[in-house]
Amino acid sequence: MDWQALFLSLSLAGWTVALLLPVSVLAGRVLASPRLRARGLVEGLVMLPLVLPPTVFGYYLLVALGRGSPLGALWEELFGAPLVFSFSGLVVASVIFNLPFAIQPAQRAFEAVPAGLRDAAATCGMSPLATLWRVDLPLAWPGVLTAMVLTFAHTLGEFGIVLMVGGAIPGETRTIAIAIYDRVQAFDMGAAGAMSAALVAISLATISITFLLSARLGRRLGP
Repeated sequence: MDWQALFLSLSLAGWTVALLLPVSVLAGRVLASPRLRARGLVEGLVMLPLVLPPTVFGYYLLVALGRGSPLGALWEELFGAPLVFSFSGLVVASVIFNLPFAIQPAQRAFEAVPAGLRDAAATCGMSPLATLWRVDLPLAWPGVLTAMVLTFAHTLGEFGIVLMVGGAIPGETRTIAIAIYDRVQAFDMGAAGAMSAALVAISLATISITFLLSARLGRRLGP
């Protein structure tokens, strides 16, 4: 078992979830509004990572984050190290690549909240932020939770984007998925099988615990 690669994958998934949680809530709520202009275009851009091959999307991220890009040059000037082939670059790429998993379930949950409740909150003098916190989120939290679980599980197993943007630097960008691939290439099927089983177990445990918590909280908040 490559514990270093496993810990790196868990750290990457944790950072991705933490950064995408506010994005999931705000973007999901905005996209749930039928009054949003160019809604179809925005939704298409959000869903783009799902339809593009990881190598194609990874190539564009590599170009966008590389030294020749404004973002890559600014990052290197500020921190003295390139953004690509680093853990920070992996986090940025993972956040962008997981936008569909983080936003779409939250958007569907916010769309299910009756519009009349928001109108009633506005009539009572609630600000949009207060309405989001006291009306929308208490009803839409299962969708937000689902979004975060999907993001975490998807990040753990991501291979193509990690390889394109981060490479396979031990302790820096060599995640568990890359470690499994390396072990298969070396015909070490025992190690590859052990790491694959660990990845499946962690993902299954995460999803199962989330469903249990959702069911318990739902019963507590229910009538």
